[in-house]
Amino acid sequence: MSSLNEFTKKKTARLWPITLLRVYTGVFFLTYGFGKITNPNFADGLSGFVTGNLEKSYGFMRPFLESVVLPNSGIFAFLVSWGEVLLGVALVLGLATRYAAIAGAFMVAMFWFTKGQGFMDAQNHDVIWFMILIVLAAIHAGRAHSLDEKLKDRFRFLA
Repeated sequence: MSSLNEFTKKKTARLWPITLLRVYTGVFFLTYGFGKITNPNFADGLSGFVTGNLEKSYGFMRPFLESVVLPNSGIFAFLVSWGEVLLGVALVLGLATRYAAIAGAFMVAMFWFTKGQGFMDAQNHDVIWFMILIVLAAIHAGRAHSLDEKLKDRFRFLA
C-alpha cells in the first residue's frame, strides 16, 4: 500500500505546473469578473461592445447579438460578470474544474465570435484563453491540489 501512496504523491507533485496554470487562469477571470460586477455601467459597456463589433462579428452570431443580446444587455451583463467570477472561483479552488473550464471556454468563444477575429490574429487573446480552458478541461486540471481531488470519492462526477 505504501508504494501506491508514493506513486500518488509523485504523480501529484508532477502536476504543480497544471495547478499553477489553473489557479492563474482562475485569478484572471475572478479579477476581471469582479471588476465588471462593481462597475455600475457594465451593461451599457456591454451594449457598446456588441454594437461596436456587430459588423465584424461572425455571420452566425449577428442574429443572436441583435435579437437576443442587445435587447437584454442587462441580463447578459449579469451573466458575463457573474460567469467570470464563478469560473474564477471554481478554477482557484479546483471545484468542478472540468465543467467550469468547459463553460468558460464556451463563454470566451462567444466573446471571440462577437469580435470576429481570426484564429491566428495577433490581437485575439480570446483564442488563447479558449485554448487554455480546453486544455484544463481535457487534462482534468482538478485532479491534483484541488477540492475535486478531495471530494472525488463522495461525488463521482468530479473524478
